[in-house]
Amino acid sequence: MQDTQLIIIEKNIDANGLAVTAMILGILGVVLNIVPFLPYALSVLAIIFGAIGLANPAKKGMAMSGIILGVVGMGMKFLFWILVGALGSL
Repeated sequence: MQDTQLIIIEKNIDANGLAVTAMILGILGVVLNIVPFLPYALSVLAIIFGAIGLANPAKKGMAMSGIILGVVGMGMKFLFWILVGALGSL
């Protein structure tokens, strides 16, 4: 008789690249808020990638943080321009 050995390789399916991308773009959008037009694109992409990344059950927290950081980045940029407009009229 010959002994045979069965080797099972499991693939890790806990990957959600869109969620990770959304979080990274959201962080960059908040950190680089002083740059004139870059945070708009980063924040919008973070919101879009986060919304798409929520469909995947893996790493939903990262997708949600990307959405939240995208909204915070957009809010910071709008408040910046409101402040510039208010101080410019003095």
